[in-house]
Amino acid sequence: MSADKRIEAITARIVERSKPHRLPYLERVQAAASKGVHRAVLSCGNLAHGFAVCSPAEKDALAGDRVPNLGIITAYNDMLSAHQPFETYPALIREAAREAGGVAQVAGGVPAMCDGVTQGQPGMELSLFSRDLIAMAAGVGLSHNMFDSVVYLGVCDKIVPGLTIAALTFGHLPAVFIPAGPMTSGLPNDEKARVRQLYAEGKAGRAELLEAESKSYHGPGTCTFYGTANSNQMLMEIMGFHMPGASFINPGTPLRDALTKEAAKRALAITAGGNEFTPAGEMIDERSIVNGVVGLHATGGSTNHTLHLLAMARAAGIVLTWKDISDLSDVVPLLARVYPNGLADVNHFHAAGGMGFLIQELLKTGMLHDDVRTVYGQGLQAYTIDPRLGENGSVRREPAPKVSHDPKILASIEAPFQPTGGLKMLTGNIGKAVIKISAVKPERHVIEAPAKVFHDQQELNAAFKNGELTGDFIAVVRFQGPKANGMPELHKLTTVLGILQDRGQRVALLTDGRMSGASGKVPAAIHVTPEAVDNGPIGRIRSGDTIRLDAAHGTIEVLVDPAEFDARPQATADLSGNEFGMGRELFAPFRAIAGPADHGASVLFA
Repeated sequence: MSADKRIEAITARIVERSKPHRLPYLERVQAAASKGVHRAVLSCGNLAHGFAVCSPAEKDALAGDRVPNLGIITAYNDMLSAHQPFETYPALIREAAREAGGVAQVAGGVPAMCDGVTQGQPGMELSLFSRDLIAMAAGVGLSHNMFDSVVYLGVCDKIVPGLTIAALTFGHLPAVFIPAGPMTSGLPNDEKARVRQLYAEGKAGRAELLEAESKSYHGPGTCTFYGTANSNQMLMEIMGFHMPGASFINPGTPLRDALTKEAAKRALAITAGGNEFTPAGEMIDERSIVNGVVGLHATGGSTNHTLHLLAMARAAGIVLTWKDISDLSDVVPLLARVYPNGLADVNHFHAAGGMGFLIQELLKTGMLHDDVRTVYGQGLQAYTIDPRLGENGSVRREPAPKVSHDPKILASIEAPFQPTGGLKMLTGNIGKAVIKISAVKPERHVIEAPAKVFHDQQELNAAFKNGELTGDFIAVVRFQGPKANGMPELHKLTTVLGILQDRGQRVALLTDGRMSGASGKVPAAIHVTPEAVDNGPIGRIRSGDTIRLDAAHGTIEVLVDPAEFDARPQATADLSGNEFGMGRELFAPFRAIAGPADHGASVLFA
């Protein structure tokens, strides 16, 4: 089925806007691909270094360019539960490569920080910039010019976007992303949130809180709520970078290992030496990017991707904007209810029908472009499946269920949870912002209230503890943008604002910082640009100013006399405390050149 006309129209304008960047990009990809197997250009000394630790048979094969060499870029570490399973993947991939008649080498490792560990800590100020650093680190690994294809091992928040930027920068090489899967379900997410709220109110102690958190995050695999990490996995599958059905299979299972080996063999099958050459830069086009945005809306995905998708697209010469994302939200229905947009976790989502059912439903009415290339071949229809373990440890794929196994978690296209997606762009005299509304009740889509201004989340939390946050208000938390302090997630505000809302207050958040994929039931206008440190109007808001946040009409306004507002002096903040400690001094050059949020907050594509 062809794509819906509204989807086609938005895609067409992205294609037209992108031409000055996309066409030169494709020329570079094609020029690099035309040079053939790149080991042939290495000197004998270069090549000897490159395969020094290989077996004699592997050296003989690589010396003659007779077999493909698969590069492995890994984000393995023990700090991320989602990435710990990658410890054993290189051995599996090497075994699969040998079975397929190829060679595999770890090309390099990339840094991978856990946002869960750094929430509310100084290290969070490195988080967003780590995305671009990961892209650079992967580029260093691939600069050895030894590889015919690449597999990328990454799952979490900034890691997959960074690896995607690298894959598209080295777009002449095929690229397959291999996930590790979610941890098994632990303490229900609503119970975890309840204990957090009790702790914030002083009704539970640290021991009770730690016990609840430990039961939630309890073993190997991705955290099971639908934040940025699991949004990443959805994106990689719906954009065609994963093998069909790979996203949400638990670690340490025979099917997970079978999918890993299958992915490695497929990466070798789609090199320039075969008949299915699939360079990543040609495979991913404007339709693929639109499919990713559609998937984000249909699942109520992470707000972080209003930054990451822009940067990922730009790496392929594609210019995606917040307006494109917002306009697609008006078209795409919400089909999934996964925490924080519901009580289910990603394991429940997968059991209800998962990605296969989701893609099947979206294809029914043309919400997705089916005519795209993927690492599996041509067309997204091949992804409307349910993966199973076959004979001899192989992967067997059955058709996705025709009916959701749990309509309270995964809806049909005929009966969506809401007719529009979960993300909207807001504009007004404060600038631009984005808001996630999939978990916000309709009666809270419009909030008009006086401002309470803060310069960091600790200041707001202190006001809460002192009993100062009374009545209706919109919390303005500024000097949290990329140039100010690296644009950290302000997740520590979620519990406090949720408590106040539960008490009956009408509250909202306005910030030039981030709130992450865990953004929940409180209206939050985030990623405000221009940011305060860049002379943005958010820096002229004063406590007591009336602000109107209207997600229904897509506006965010401070309701004061325009002339008086424009004439106000810009607020200043002492940011010296954000410049040093926990590595923040190393990122000063990044803060200095970071682009605005509506360009992806990148140091690579400012």
